[in-house]
Amino acid sequence: MTRPRASLVSLSDTPWYHVVTRCVRRAYLCGFDRLTGRSFEHRRGWVELRLRQLAGVFAIDVAAYAVMSNHVHLVVRVDADRAAGWSDAEVLRRWRCLFRGPEVVERFLLPATRAGMTAAELDLVAGLVATYRARLADLSWFMRVLNESIARAANREDGVRGRFWEGRFRSQAILDEAALLAVMAYVDLNPIRAGIAETPEESAHTGIAARIADLQGDGDEAKAAPQTRQGSSHPPSSPAAASTEPTTDVRSAELWEAALNRLPPAPLMPFGNPAECPAVIPFTFDDYLTLVDSLGRALHPRKRGSIPADLPDILTRLGIAPERFVEHAGFLLKGFGAAIGAPQRLTALAARRECRYLRGVRRARALFTGNSASSLTAA
Repeated sequence: MTRPRASLVSLSDTPWYHVVTRCVRRAYLCGFDRLTGRSFEHRRGWVELRLRQLAGVFAIDVAAYAVMSNHVHLVVRVDADRAAGWSDAEVLRRWRCLFRGPEVVERFLLPATRAGMTAAELDLVAGLVATYRARLADLSWFMRVLNESIARAANREDGVRGRFWEGRFRSQAILDEAALLAVMAYVDLNPIRAGIAETPEESAHTGIAARIADLQGDGDEAKAAPQTRQGSSHPPSSPAAASTEPTTDVRSAELWEAALNRLPPAPLMPFGNPAECPAVIPFTFDDYLTLVDSLGRALHPRKRGSIPADLPDILTRLGIAPERFVEHAGFLLKGFGAAIGAPQRLTALAARRECRYLRGVRRARALFTGNSASSLTAA
C-alpha cells in the first residue's frame, strides 16, 4: 500500500535518508543522447553544484551523492534541531536566498522599518517564520527546489516544455550505522558499477571524487561541479539579481534561477566522532576510503570480482558480512523497500508504522549478521 511521504520521512525514526530521483523521456538527458548525437554531460555539473548550494541554505547535510546519466543518488542527513536553533531573522534570510517572500518580510528584516510594524504584521511574520523554518528542514522542499531549478534550465536549453523528472523522488530511511556505510558505498560506487569509471577518483560528479580531490589538494572540496568541456557548470539563466516565488512566468523563472546560481556551495558532511559533534558521518574517512577503493576494484564489470583482502575492520565492527557485502554490492538497495538496516530495526520500524512487514528483512539477515547496537538518531 502506498504510504504518505510524511510517514516515509520521519525524523523521529532517523535523520538519515537515501534519495533517488530519475529523469523522464527516452533520452539520457544528463548524459549522451545517441539518437540526436548531442551531449548533455554538462548538466551533471548543474545538479552537483545546485545540491551543494542548497545544502548551504537548508538544514540538510549531504554525505554522499552520484549524478548519473539519467538519475541522481543522494545520502542526506536532515538536522531539524539546527533549524530550530536559528533566529527568526536567520530563517527569513535563508528563505529569501530561495524565494522573495511577501513585502512584510523585507520590512521585518530592516531595523528602520521593523519598529513601525503593527502587531498584526508581526503576527503574520511569526507565522511565516514557523512555515519557513519547517520547510528548511524538509527533504521534500529540498528536492523540490533542486529538481525544479534543473528542470527549468534543461527545458529552456532544449526549447521544450513538460516534465524533466520522472515524478516524486524515492526515499529510503537509513536506520543504523551499518546501513549508512553500505548505502554510502553503494552510492559512491555507482559509476564504477555502471562501467563508466575504474577508480573512485575517476568517478566524476560523485561525493567520493570530490573528497579525494580535496585530500590530494587538486581542488577546493567546497567548490563542487567545476566547469565541463561541453558547457557551464551553472544552469543557464538571466543575469538579473532578484529571486521570486515559483511561477510559470518565464522571466520570473530566470530571475529565480539566477539568484540560486549565486549561492556558494557548502562542503560535504565531514567524517568524525558523533560524541564530539552530532552532525558528522560516524566513521573515519581512512576506513571509508579503503572500503570504497577495495570494493570498487571488485565491482568493476571488466574485472573478475573477488573479495579484497584489504577490506577494513569496520565491516566486522558493524556486523556486516564481507562476503555477502561484496556479492550484493552491485544491487544492494533493490532488495530493500522504504528502509534499510539491521533486521531488528526493520521489524521495530514496521511495528511503529503499524504495518505487517517492511521489504528487505531477508536481505538484511544476509548482510547484517551482527547484533550491532549502533543507532542513527536525530541529533
